[in-house]
Amino acid sequence: MRKLLIFAEQGFTIVSLLLYSGAILNVIMSGGAGQNDLAAYDSSFNRVIFFLIYLVTFFLIVLRWKKTLYFFILSNDIWLFSLIILTVVSITWSFEPSTTLKDSFTLVNSSLFGIYFASRYTLKEQLHLLAWNFGIIIVLSFVFAIALPKYGIQTDLGSPMWRGVFVHKNGLGSKMVVSSIVFFILAYQTKRRSWFFWGGFSLSILLLLLSASTSSLLNILILILAFFAFQIWRWPYQVMIPTLIMVATIIQTFYFWFSNNSDVLFTSVGKDSTLTGRTDIWPLVIDRIWRHPWLGYGYGGFWQGWDGESAYIWRIVGWVPTHPHNGYLSICLDLGFLGLGLFLLGFWRSYLQGFARLRGSKTALDIWPLIHMTYIALASLTESALLQSNSLNWILYVAVSFSVRKKY
Repeated sequence: MRKLLIFAEQGFTIVSLLLYSGAILNVIMSGGAGQNDLAAYDSSFNRVIFFLIYLVTFFLIVLRWKKTLYFFILSNDIWLFSLIILTVVSITWSFEPSTTLKDSFTLVNSSLFGIYFASRYTLKEQLHLLAWNFGIIIVLSFVFAIALPKYGIQTDLGSPMWRGVFVHKNGLGSKMVVSSIVFFILAYQTKRRSWFFWGGFSLSILLLLLSASTSSLLNILILILAFFAFQIWRWPYQVMIPTLIMVATIIQTFYFWFSNNSDVLFTSVGKDSTLTGRTDIWPLVIDRIWRHPWLGYGYGGFWQGWDGESAYIWRIVGWVPTHPHNGYLSICLDLGFLGLGLFLLGFWRSYLQGFARLRGSKTALDIWPLIHMTYIALASLTESALLQSNSLNWILYVAVSFSVRKKY
């Protein structure tokens, strides 16, 4: 009976991760619409599903309340808790209080799932559950693209591109970055049956290429290099310090080269220097931020279509973005510099603790927290990958932030 309950709980976790990934439901509910003709659809079914996840998560946390309480005390992550509380409190100054109430409610429950995920499972178990989640996504993405091209292929971007079980090709690309690194770490660590994980890694890279997401391809290359660079931290000090200085010099040299040759590089990969219109939005967003710099417009209070502050940006750019395509600007819009400061302080603290944990371990599994935090820092430069409710990125950020504080 106990084994059956454990199996059921793991099944619940995998299904929840699948839904938090944004897979399957959204693309089916939209009828396979493109980004320029997204159809309005009744999302009540999605809300019911997520509400059930919230209830089960809360029940599982209460069921192990002693362990969860000890975990809270051990973590002592005051910056993360303060940031989440700030999103709830922002209803008092929000430009759209009803949206802030709804979004902060889902953010709190998403964060609780991240805490549950970290407190219930070890890093090894977390990665294996993520591998099951991404394995399902990979298989279904091939099924959708080949057997159901209306849903699995995006055709409104000039040429057909794979989007698998997501509403946009960039959704598939970004999830395959995380999938690739999960399978890569497990394959690197596992000696027996490592072919299974290498197969998952290969298929993840293939889907990433089929999605034609340039930023995702660049991110996975950086993360794989970072995986090996992080292992330098385990070397003896007399070797580690000169090596890190050399690596820093190489990175700085590449940065200066990129600054002077960015237009050539973007052209070579079929992109323009505006990053598909992103840099056209950013000055306008920054202008809006300076109107409410310290507390922002309230969590979710800015992007309210033609009826909100976002109408200013829509009129100027000539299209209808629903986020600033930059995670740091997104936090500033929602919670101002106070929110961004709380996030950066919490992120830096968790990052340093990730290095401390890495220094005292010998497995590739302990590189995962640093890799994921590096990923969301990179992804947030061109996408709003921070502080999103019902988002896998945020859940995993919460999970790794707590996991680096767990005892071995």
